[in-house]
Amino acid sequence: MKILLTGVQGQLGFELRTALAPLGEVIAVDRTLLDLSQPESVGAQVRALRPDLIVNPAAYTAVDRAESEADLCHAVNHHAVAALAQAAEALGAAVIHYSTDYVFDGTLDRPYVETDATRPLNVYGASKRAGELALAAACSQHLTLRTSWVYGQRGSNFLRTMLRLSLERTHLRVVADQTGAPTWCRQLAEDTATLVARQVVRQDGRTRLACPAGIVHLTGAGSTSWAGFAREIFRLSGRTTEVEDIPASAYPTPAARPLNSRLQLDLAERLLGRPVQPWQTALSRCLQDPAVA
Repeated sequence: MKILLTGVQGQLGFELRTALAPLGEVIAVDRTLLDLSQPESVGAQVRALRPDLIVNPAAYTAVDRAESEADLCHAVNHHAVAALAQAAEALGAAVIHYSTDYVFDGTLDRPYVETDATRPLNVYGASKRAGELALAAACSQHLTLRTSWVYGQRGSNFLRTMLRLSLERTHLRVVADQTGAPTWCRQLAEDTATLVARQVVRQDGRTRLACPAGIVHLTGAGSTSWAGFAREIFRLSGRTTEVEDIPASAYPTPAARPLNSRLQLDLAERLLGRPVQPWQTALSRCLQDPAVA
């Protein structure tokens, strides 16, 4: 199987390149080879590569900056996804795409399931929801993996910020009334590879899904607050920085964020054929990686 992987320089794309390698020929591209900010060029480039499967972790993820860069955010997260979907359908290819907990407003008092109504609170979430809908409309063989609170050893993310700040400060104030599931990018990549191995098949020159097309929630198992996440980072890494709980209202940002980002994982576990790894276990694995220290 020929797999086109976008966003290979990002934290998830980097891990996917390794995780997907045993499953076929991985054509890994970054924005210099496939620029999703220019959606009008995407279709022709994909058709020239003729992949059997497109895995698309590339995204505009600057949540606060998106409030003032809505057009660019929608170009990458919405219109380029539509172009990928149209090209895949024409080629008989399948698409695995990534979305976010930010498609929800966070007002439910339970984990969100895939069929719950969406109501994004910010431009970023709206652009990702538009991308979900565009993919579903244009490509019959697709999976959208909604995830949350992704971190890893590359790029800008909460883990790296906390480890850096813990070397500079003895006390940090961290939001405690937003809950969700920290998701290690390597765990997400490994789970994606398992889904591809179990659910993606080639039949009569076309790529098919063994499961119904649609949305699947895929994060680390369990949940915590940002403050709880920070405390576990410091505990596992042997740092002594103290964490003070604060409400989100005490840390205003340009983009509103949902208070409840918990996603129900039952469907993902059925498709994977196994439980999803707890977020604490994944964090421990991540911190044992020499590249993180």
